[in-house]
Amino acid sequence: MMKLSATVAAMMAVSASAFSTTSQTSSSTSLNAMPDRLWDTMVEKGERSASVPFLPRAKALDGSYVGDVGFDPFFLSSIPKNWAGIIQPPSWEETGGIDTLYWMREAELKHSRVSMLAWFGWLATDGAFGFPLRFPGEIYQSIPNSYNAHDILVDQGSMQFMLLVVAVLEFTSSAALVQVSKGELDREAGDFGLDPLGFLKGKSKEESDKMKLREINNGRLAMLAFGAVSTQAALGEATQDFPYF
Repeated sequence: MMKLSATVAAMMAVSASAFSTTSQTSSSTSLNAMPDRLWDTMVEKGERSASVPFLPRAKALDGSYVGDVGFDPFFLSSIPKNWAGIIQPPSWEETGGIDTLYWMREAELKHSRVSMLAWFGWLATDGAFGFPLRFPGEIYQSIPNSYNAHDILVDQGSMQFMLLVVAVLEFTSSAALVQVSKGELDREAGDFGLDPLGFLKGKSKEESDKMKLREINNGRLAMLAFGAVSTQAALGEATQDFPYF
């Protein structure tokens, strides 16, 4: 009986040893066959983010853009993607493309500029600067506040015209991005050459970059401010009018 037990135990040990060896070999082979991680191409492992020092620096945020403070905790700026296909199908013609960081700076500046206008417009309409600043006519003067303006003007019809104007502006401005993707236009992201008062005329690169930094910083603040004022106004009827509390 003891001999039988010893024989069974030896067989089990041999089987376990064979399984372990096979498992280790399979695991080693699987690890060696793994492709390079995309993560390794998106970050600079040896550098820390200036804004979020416990994270590595996103590779795309190398300080070449004005206002780059290294803040990209989700590493979106380093996603390898050609964004030109959003405005022009790749099947139409081959282009050099638009990289992620260029596209995101274009979007950031556009949202910044819209938010600066929107925040000022929201408060000005509600009389935050001493008197309500509105279009003439009973249609606009009778609107109680900025919060209710959207729904009222949709019913009245003005918002449809505004939507058409925005669509035309978006369509025409996208032509510049098409030219950039085709290599026909050497243009900084967000630069439409609109400087009617000549703020940048005759300025050095250092002075010009200071102006651009002010724009991007004020734009980022405006995006937060507009989100805050619209959210505060939506809390209830008591917070819909200036000063929204």
